[in-house]
Amino acid sequence: MKRADPRTARVVIVGASAGGTSAAEALRSRGHEGSIVLIGAEQHAPYDRPPLSKQVLASATVDGATLALRGKNHLRDLGVEERYGVSAADLDLARRQVALSDGTAAEFDRLIIATGVTARNLPQAEGLAGVHTLRTIDDALALRWELSRASRVVVIGGGFLGSEVAAAAVGQGADVTIASSSTLLRSAVGELIGQQVTELHLANGVRVRAGSEGRVRALQSREGKVSGVAFISGAPEPADLVVVCVGSEPAVDWLRFSGLAVGDGVQCASDCSAADGVYAVGDVAKWHNPRFDVAMRVEHRTNATEQALHVAERIITGDHAPYAPVPYFWSDQYDLKLQAHGYLRGHDEVHVAEGNLKSRRLIALYRRGPALTGVLAVGAAKALRQWRSRIEAGMTWEEALSLT
Repeated sequence: MKRADPRTARVVIVGASAGGTSAAEALRSRGHEGSIVLIGAEQHAPYDRPPLSKQVLASATVDGATLALRGKNHLRDLGVEERYGVSAADLDLARRQVALSDGTAAEFDRLIIATGVTARNLPQAEGLAGVHTLRTIDDALALRWELSRASRVVVIGGGFLGSEVAAAAVGQGADVTIASSSTLLRSAVGELIGQQVTELHLANGVRVRAGSEGRVRALQSREGKVSGVAFISGAPEPADLVVVCVGSEPAVDWLRFSGLAVGDGVQCASDCSAADGVYAVGDVAKWHNPRFDVAMRVEHRTNATEQALHVAERIITGDHAPYAPVPYFWSDQYDLKLQAHGYLRGHDEVHVAEGNLKSRRLIALYRRGPALTGVLAVGAAKALRQWRSRIEAGMTWEEALSLT
């Protein structure tokens, strides 16, 4: 098959959030002259997602317009064709077409998949009033409205989203319980720091049910509305609002019969390519990061943008340079901002180099094998930047410990 000139190739981007928007902009800034089509399943123009569990729930003045990633005509002025309110239904690699939910098809020379993830829910939540998940701006606005009227809230799930929602609910004056199968944030930052996060929530008045006491058996209801949560062990928790934050699923159902390798996201090579002329970016992309020699899928805003820039460059140049970032993420917990660089999951050891959350200054280092692979900090911006540089330079764990 004859490949189109990369600078005039027709590029279709499926997914109109941070990754998709950044990819379209980066293509234009690097001299792409061909047509670019940006397809989004939501009716809304691209908006920022991290504030959904933070500012949107905490403030009645933050809405879709406030969160817009770009000005109203920005993408149009770049010559990007915007198609919102239509989702991808199928991919035909041989014909280079994306079938859409409105019955039309988008033909492409290059394809960027940026469909993100969808929120998991509990099976018994189907059709039950007062039970929410949080993924879109519409989800956030509906949840905010109910939070303003709720007195007893149960948050199911102790990850970043669940802990942020719990903090926002406490700020609205609700009586809040977090139910988690483990220490809060354990899978993301480890038991040691997760315990400090748990203590932070307890100090702010949240009840934390962890382990067996946090494993949900069933949702209780009365006249079609949730009334409580029953657990495998321990007493039930009454609730007039339940927020389910039990993780997400990569939005790859439309790719099941495409021939692409999908499972925990779109499986990509180190340059983020999934097939000839097909790339994935953001939450949906699972690629081999040679810096850490591991396949990873990163559900954080900064990665979506950086990965999009990388893919745009690959489309323009046609080379296969690997994407090897030191990932960055942050989480707002009450008035503290947790920030981390590197790859923290699957670590072998955590070393607290300084402080703790209670003192509002913390530096924790993470080891995987013989290498320093991550750092998490609170109230230590300068030190955080220094440790990030050391991770980027490939510092060993022994070298790292010698500096603490």
